[in-house]
Amino acid sequence: MDTADRLFPTKHLAAPEVRELPEAPASFRRVIGPGVVAAGVGMASGEFILFPYIASQVGLVFVWAALVGLATQYFLNMEIERYTLATGETALTGFSRYWRHWGLVFAILAYFANIWPGWASSSATLITYLAGGSVRPIAIGILLLIGVVLTLAPVVYQALEKIEMVKVAALLLLVVVGAVAAIGASAWADSTQIVTGAGLPAEELGFALLMGALAFAGAGGGQNLCQSNWIRDKGFGMGAYVPRIVSPVTGQLEAAPSTGFVFEPTAGNLARWRRWWRLANLEQLSTFVLISFLTIVFTSMLAYATVFGREGLSNNISFLKAEGDALNASVGDWFGTFFWIIGAFSLFAAALGIVDYTSRLGADVLKTAYLRHVHESKIYFALVWGLVGIGVVVLLAGLTQPLVLLVISAVTGGLMMFLYSALLLLVNRRVLPREIRPGAGRVAALVWAFVLFGFLSVLTFNEQVRKLFE
Repeated sequence: MDTADRLFPTKHLAAPEVRELPEAPASFRRVIGPGVVAAGVGMASGEFILFPYIASQVGLVFVWAALVGLATQYFLNMEIERYTLATGETALTGFSRYWRHWGLVFAILAYFANIWPGWASSSATLITYLAGGSVRPIAIGILLLIGVVLTLAPVVYQALEKIEMVKVAALLLLVVVGAVAAIGASAWADSTQIVTGAGLPAEELGFALLMGALAFAGAGGGQNLCQSNWIRDKGFGMGAYVPRIVSPVTGQLEAAPSTGFVFEPTAGNLARWRRWWRLANLEQLSTFVLISFLTIVFTSMLAYATVFGREGLSNNISFLKAEGDALNASVGDWFGTFFWIIGAFSLFAAALGIVDYTSRLGADVLKTAYLRHVHESKIYFALVWGLVGIGVVVLLAGLTQPLVLLVISAVTGGLMMFLYSALLLLVNRRVLPREIRPGAGRVAALVWAFVLFGFLSVLTFNEQVRKLFE
């Protein structure tokens, strides 16, 4: 009896095909990408609004929470990657091996969480700060542009990776310029608050706000699950055997299996596994974790240096208008404009990534469990344009972040992470060969994530219900 028959539940899905684990690349440079994409897509409200807002109100005493949140997501991402590295299947497919509809549950939750085109409208709002105009038509144009970009890219992951790398490079340029031009010596001197003044300013800002910032620093919700899809399209581990999503217009469709592959734990395969695992961990640490943390620290410092203590600041996109105006006044008109340009592009790239990962999750689930004879690329593009179309309808209807959609978005992210923390523990401890299962430290990290996100889900739900009846 081989590894596939011995370990993988086959009631709902076929057992994976046994193959050799491909060789890991000799150069670390060749695996860089998925962590950059994760950082680029994830750098949105937390980095541009939430943590800067907290810094503007209470100083730098809560920046430490970003590191805790990113560390938690690092371990979650790596357990998601572990399963895909070993099988070429996504984590959702692994979950579906225990109950056919698990994948569909997560895909639906992700779709509902992102049904409000918030990042497109946020990017459009920043564009109005720069050039005037109305938010609604600009946001609709952004959504249509996202659909066109994802449709015409010959290999979707490669286009996404390039766009997110440009975004990260632009943000790093903002960091360098801002560190010199906008953050004064006194603000830098106060940066020691990050360590010496670390605290939990719940009385000033509310516990739910702070816990939300901690838990969703960097990414959150369905985005972490898409780490499977991105590393598979990059060709990590057994994912090298799975065709990538390509454009139905400019790409070449390839036949793809519904399920993945597995390797026997021979000495050669295990040696190759250890190299893949080291490279994947290093890639996540040096891109997703490092870039996200540096960005949060810098944007918090920038807000602290310019608008700390100012009354009446809003915890929404209008916060960036006040900050940009302050930067124009303190540094010069060029820097506030530069800040808005980078912000507009950053939020556009986040919207692009959100449409991509939401559609990827749905396409993977539908292809694997329900529509096995339909090509995944075709399902993906139908979901892309479905999400774009829903977003356009929402904007044309004049809905301005309706409360019910905000409740769905706030609650579903934490609920998804709560559920898949437990499911990752199940599949990686029971399905994978014993030699590559997570050890005690990684298991403890998953238990921590399960407790944290379960607590956050209950807290956020109670907070939103209370607001409904105020």
